[in-house]
Amino acid sequence: MASYLYYLLPALGGYTLTSVYLLKNPHILHKKKCLAFYCTHISHRGGSGERIESTLEAFTHAEEQGTEMLELDCHLTRDGHVIVSHDENLLRQTGHDVTISSVNLEELPLYKERLEVTFNAGHYSTGKDRRFALLEDIFRKFPKMPINIEIKEDNSTLIKKVSSLVKQYDREDITVWASVQSNIMKKCRKENPSMPYMFSKSRGIQLLLLYYTGLLPFVPLGESFLQFYLPQIINRTFIPSSPILRNRVVISIIDKLTMRKGLFKHLADRGIQVHLFVCNEERDIEAAFAVGATGVMTDYPTLLSRYLSTHSPAAPACSQ
Repeated sequence: MASYLYYLLPALGGYTLTSVYLLKNPHILHKKKCLAFYCTHISHRGGSGERIESTLEAFTHAEEQGTEMLELDCHLTRDGHVIVSHDENLLRQTGHDVTISSVNLEELPLYKERLEVTFNAGHYSTGKDRRFALLEDIFRKFPKMPINIEIKEDNSTLIKKVSSLVKQYDREDITVWASVQSNIMKKCRKENPSMPYMFSKSRGIQLLLLYYTGLLPFVPLGESFLQFYLPQIINRTFIPSSPILRNRVVISIIDKLTMRKGLFKHLADRGIQVHLFVCNEERDIEAAFAVGATGVMTDYPTLLSRYLSTHSPAAPACSQ
């Protein structure tokens, strides 16, 4: 046993020291990713706290407030139009219990006049525009704006149509594939591998395992974005539906496991942008940047712009 430890302990020590060194100096093994854009200000659903979510009015307002990226979700109507909407079922947004896939474009109901902000419980947004927007309308209106598109449905036709629109409007380098489901992400990447993409849920778990086992510095990563909840908002501004996530102990564990400055700095040094969401109070914005986020996603673009005007984090240099 003693002779076994004689060899094991030095090997383990050498591995640990090498891993720590490479974690802090990832450029030794990995070429830094250089994307066409870098953003610190991301508007969730177009800034759903200041205008009705995902409407053209919301996206326009966010742009006017200086946002650097729009976040949105897409679904497909019965007659094949790609609609910008967080939900597939429209009960929450419109009061009508219908699905987008069951109606034609002209049959879509209007948004409610007053809509609760999902990540700011008890607060509501209003606006003049209550119509659902077409993805194509967003691409036309904001040709140079980076857009994060989350695909929630395992729908090959939807993925193909989104990819086709991205190619049509020549924005593959500034449009991001997003999905928490790894099987959907695989289809998105297969359909259009030119677009940057984010970590799926399972890949995020793998990332944490690699980090805690010391393997992360040795492993290549195809993803360009890590997007994750800021845990401190859960059960305060955001009330989750899952009973497990309502447990304070669970949230505390998630916070300690995921909010790691060393991990975020390593990713940023490799050119992978880290976006924490949905930060709707100044203390949450401050906490996100303090832990190492390169960007913050918010429902209140005016609030974030005001914060960044006095606390502007510098964008890292991108060396080839």
